[in-house]
This record gives sequence, structure tokens and C-alpha cells, in this order.
Amino acid sequence: MRNVPAELLRKQIQSVLTAWGMDSALVRTTADVMIETDLAGVESHGVSMLWEYDQWRRRGKVNLHARCKIVRENAVTALVDADAGLGHPAAVYGMQLAIEKARGLGVGVVSVFNSHHFGAAGYYARLAAEAGMIGLITSATRTIGVVPTRAKLPLLGTNPIAFAAPARRNRPFVLDMATSTVAANKVRIYDMKGKALPPGWVVDERGEAVRDAATGMDIVFRRAKDLGGGLAPLGGTADMASHKGYGLAMLAHILGGTLSGGSFSPIRVKTQKPGDPDNIGHFFMALDPQTFRSGGAFEDDLDSAIDVLHQTPPANPAEPVLVAGDPEATTRTERLANGIPIAAALATKIREVCEQSGVPFILA
Repeated sequence: MRNVPAELLRKQIQSVLTAWGMDSALVRTTADVMIETDLAGVESHGVSMLWEYDQWRRRGKVNLHARCKIVRENAVTALVDADAGLGHPAAVYGMQLAIEKARGLGVGVVSVFNSHHFGAAGYYARLAAEAGMIGLITSATRTIGVVPTRAKLPLLGTNPIAFAAPARRNRPFVLDMATSTVAANKVRIYDMKGKALPPGWVVDERGEAVRDAATGMDIVFRRAKDLGGGLAPLGGTADMASHKGYGLAMLAHILGGTLSGGSFSPIRVKTQKPGDPDNIGHFFMALDPQTFRSGGAFEDDLDSAIDVLHQTPPANPAEPVLVAGDPEATTRTERLANGIPIAAALATKIREVCEQSGVPFILA
């Protein structure tokens, strides 16, 4: 593990994307989203995805010259075709379009289809808060790994929901959450460390909690689609209200995928060819609080609510009460000062992408 300055990592990403033939504006947008994602500590959605994007490029799945196109529009809504490009530029375009519409009429809603993975949903929610808006984002997903409550087989992805709201004195409230209990890579980490899985992370084909990390790895990464089991929805087990996480996952898909015409992964994987685009759908809403409150009143009230939460006596004095967005902001400050941690295995993957793309590996 070594720490890499954010700007050096940005240059590495930009050099690869440029070598792939992406337009300079798309390169800047994609690199910005990926770097900010890693700075926030969401390492599963940042530069670690570069190797996978390269695999999609080599299979012809992703259009590196994509240009977003509005295919249906009125004063407050728009439907956008992402042209089978990477999701980052399409998502920034969609969120900015929603913000623009909200500035005029108080609300803007943009639905995007024919997209791919867009990184961390919280990045786009934060764009709304920085513009003085409330933002809500959901997305359909490409991967399948989450088992619906009472089901045997995984049918859902980790379908994200992100929400942000601006304050005046405090940082924006920024919630960015998957609708599964945990990410698949956390199961891998527990297996590497030989630790028992917390109950409710992984369930078997009978819906029972799996505690052995090696068994959990086998279920999640190798045999779930054949024998059943997988990641649990938020809540973990039926007794712990996993139906709520299951319902939120479908909410995220309905807004992100069904509304836009994006794909539902269990259907898509049965009908598409290996080189077909994923056709992921995203949902972006911007809401201007000044439509409801006089200027600054919303932000002042949110500041008061956040202050009360921050001042709440903690159960453990060493762990103060936080609100959504605090951990990411703290991590960003630390990583801007000290660099972004890059594990040796990830550095090897990035080096491989650089070699395949014909650009120097500069992270050594």
C-alpha cells in the first residue's frame, strides 16, 4: 500500500482515457468523478474500476465517443440518451440539466438511459447541494448479487440511493447508500482476514445467515447464480426487516431504470450479447428550497438540526455522533493532504491497463 497524490492519480487516469480516444471534455469529467470518489473513501467506485472499464472497451460494450442527447423534454423534465458511454459524463450532464431546470421552475427531473456504471451516486447529489439545491439520485445497476427477501437466487444489484441538501454553516447533508447490507468486496476482505461475517451480510439458498467468510466468498463470487444465496438486502434477514432494503432497491430501480427505459439486469443478462451495452438507467432530481422557504430559511433550519445531532452525547466518547457526509468529508481532507491509498494489487491492475493502452505508468 502506498499513498498517491490526487493530482498524480488524476494525470494517470486522464492519460489512459485520452489514449482510448475519449474527447478531452469527457476525459476531464470522468477523471474528476473518479478522483473525488477515491478522495471520499469510496474505493470500490473510483480508480479501481479502471481495469473493468478497459475490459468493456476491449469488448466494444462502451462508446468512448458518446454524446448525450435529449430525446424528450418539457419545462421541468428531460429524458436523455447517454449514447452507450461511460456513466460519469452522462450523470454530470443529467444532474446539471436538472439543476438548470430547477433554477427556473423550482424542480428539475432528468432520466438517463443507455448508460454504464457512473461511480458513486453521492458525487452527483453533492453537485445539487453545491448549487443550493436538494438533490435525489437513484440508479439501476449492472451486476446481480442481492437476494430479494424470501428468494433463493440473487436478482438485484446494490441499487444506490443518494440524497443531498445544502446547509449554511455546516457541510451539506450527503447520504450515499447501497440498498444491500454490505458491498461484495467487504466479504472478500473478511475472508482474507479469516474473520467471521456479521449475521445478515450474506444469506444462503435457504435465506439463512452465513457466518463463515470462506463460504460467503464462495456464495457471492462463484456459485450464487447456480445454487442460490448472495448478498442480503439492507436489514440482512427477514427477521431484521430485510423487506425494507428489498423495497428500497426496487424504488431505486423503478426511478433509475424503469422510468428511463434502462435495463433490469435479470432480464438483460438473458437477452444481450457479450458486446452489447449495459443500458443502465439513472434518475436525477433537483429541488430548489427557496420555492418553499424564504431565502436561507431552509439552510438555517438544517444547520440547527445538524448542530443538535453533532452535540448529542455519544455512547462512546471516542466516537462522536456524525451526520451523513461527515466521514467522506473527513476522509477527503486527509487524502488531499496525504494522498490516496493504492494497494499493490490495484497498482498492478492499473499498470496492466497502462501497458495495454500504450501510456506510461506514473504511479511507481
